Amino acid sequence: MGQGNLGIEPETLKAIYGQMARIRAVDKAIQAGLSAGKFTFTYWPMTGQEAIPATISQLITARDYMVTTYRGIHDQVAKGVDLYGMFAEALGREGGLNKGKGGSPHISDPSSGSMVTTAIVGAGPAIANGFAISAKERGEDRVTIVNFGDGATSIGAVHEAMNLAGIWKLPIIFLCQNNQWGEYTPRENYTAGPNLFGRAEALGFRGVQLDGNDPAAFHAGMKEVIESVRAGNGPVFVEALTYRMGPHAGVGDNYNAAKDVLADRKSRAPLEKTRALLIEAGICSEDELTAVEAAAKDEVDDAIARALASPVTPASETIVDVFADVNSVPKRGNYPLREAEAAYDGPTETISMAHAIRDAQKLAMETNPEVFLLGEDVGEPHGGVFGTNGGLQATFGTNRVRNTPIAETAIIGAAIGSSIAGMNPIAEIMFVDFLGVCLDQIANHAAKQRYMSGAATHAPMTIRMQLGGALGGFGAQHSQSLEAWLTHIPGIKVLYPSDAADAKGMLLSAINDPDPVVVLESIMLLYTQKGEVPTGDYRIPLGVAKVKREGSDITLISYGWELHNCLAAAEELAKEGISAEVIDLRSLVPIDYARVLESVKKTGRAVVVHAAVEFGGLGGEICSTINEELWGTLKAPAIRLGAEYAPIAYSREIETNQVPNVSAIAARVRGLVKN
Repeated sequence: MGQGNLGIEPETLKAIYGQMARIRAVDKAIQAGLSAGKFTFTYWPMTGQEAIPATISQLITARDYMVTTYRGIHDQVAKGVDLYGMFAEALGREGGLNKGKGGSPHISDPSSGSMVTTAIVGAGPAIANGFAISAKERGEDRVTIVNFGDGATSIGAVHEAMNLAGIWKLPIIFLCQNNQWGEYTPRENYTAGPNLFGRAEALGFRGVQLDGNDPAAFHAGMKEVIESVRAGNGPVFVEALTYRMGPHAGVGDNYNAAKDVLADRKSRAPLEKTRALLIEAGICSEDELTAVEAAAKDEVDDAIARALASPVTPASETIVDVFADVNSVPKRGNYPLREAEAAYDGPTETISMAHAIRDAQKLAMETNPEVFLLGEDVGEPHGGVFGTNGGLQATFGTNRVRNTPIAETAIIGAAIGSSIAGMNPIAEIMFVDFLGVCLDQIANHAAKQRYMSGAATHAPMTIRMQLGGALGGFGAQHSQSLEAWLTHIPGIKVLYPSDAADAKGMLLSAINDPDPVVVLESIMLLYTQKGEVPTGDYRIPLGVAKVKREGSDITLISYGWELHNCLAAAEELAKEGISAEVIDLRSLVPIDYARVLESVKKTGRAVVVHAAVEFGGLGGEICSTINEELWGTLKAPAIRLGAEYAPIAYSREIETNQVPNVSAIAARVRGLVKN
């Protein structure tokens, strides 16, 4: 075959083979090392898929964003990730790209454009949209490529992400490396669809099917796709046909495949075919290719040797990188006293909590063009279901205030990706009850990104969620208090303001915080709680509780709308000669144990009150800490009061009795004081 019949420039094909050789050298070294017991880590082989990223490497640069999966080590190699850092990461060493905290399934390397690697099947596309948003809003010509396997196309997150990208015409390529297997299940057993690329067409944008095992054809097809996306023509779904030679995890051959099928695929494997083609076309000699392969092996061997010599990441790193400030991590015995907000002596206005939330967002968006709001119906005409964003879209436009589909996973994913890219998104989730719909994105990605990346990347995003409770008529799926879910996830800060001034000051602090922050907003308080609120920039530091009422006999500790029940109960108890001090936690993570313990030392008794179910709630954690730290000085054990262990009833009569009310709080206090 002559060089002119290749359908690709000879030097380009040679460069593609060079990357394929590096990938194969990495694959062989890992499999040999694992088989020999030289090192131990989980490995998901991509043998047979080398041509896809190797070809793409000739069409993009380090400026272009990539998101990939736990099987994406071939994507990492071709994207330019440092091999020593990659191996050291897989081995859990200090010299790893991410300090050995993420491992190979979670590599994040901004220098090469490899932004996120996710071990959750199908989670990447939602996050990748955020990178594409940032590039489009900044007027950059970056392309985002998100890699995933054919098995991931069965996951709802992929469909949500594709739908969002299509609506917003994002510069993103959904690259499905169709290796014919979803873990251990062949493609024909998990979908009746005739193809995968047609799913994009159903969502209103282009899908193409390319031969991922033919570098020349794949290069031509991807060149057109990348140029189209880079030019601003919107997303494209690429189904790259290939075949996985190895098992889902481990070493060796794909033992689930029929032997004759596997043998046929091996005979047509892209690396071996490309090697033969280079020789047949007279582009390279046998000796030249042998030298390329030897150089790749030497590079890999050197990287592994240096990685093995790197120290194991020490236990002293355990809580480093959970948050930007290690003192934000709740830790027994470490109770920092953070400085409270300074007294504000500027102009104020009497407004509702809803108005205060709207003002905080307006001020943040005026100050920082990288702040934007996204969520269901957040724009005009309603400004959100509860009116907390009224007028913002009219002021800042549809790119800064983005109405989204009903797709919580896509909303949070886009916020994560754009925040990792350096923006400051505010994502609104209409009810905290919908937390379960997008919990993977919050718990496995937003919360863990700083830690898994060893602080190479982080997600400075804000999530606003509204909560029902004691309103009646919302029922079991719109009235829950789920803050304990969030506080049990390392890496997420959780705020719960109880008045208008705090709502504004805490939201502004959240938007400007380097970590992901969830702000919980009580529906009951949005329009009933009016107060004097500073008109300008006003910040409430996170992790600072506030004494709302001083007392000497007992400390009531609460937050959100239940705080007002505690204040009312304190008034009733005062008539009986019981002096109750009331503390508003305001911030649940970080939590202000210093001020809580100081108060309980004074009063000798404590009751923690929350609307969440009592069993397994935050009250148990706080009581345990008080009892451990102050045992011997307490007049009685600290106790808690939460909701009955039942879903929230639609009946107002039941609901107002199953969650703590004023009389229940007062009764609990009487029982403790009299004992």
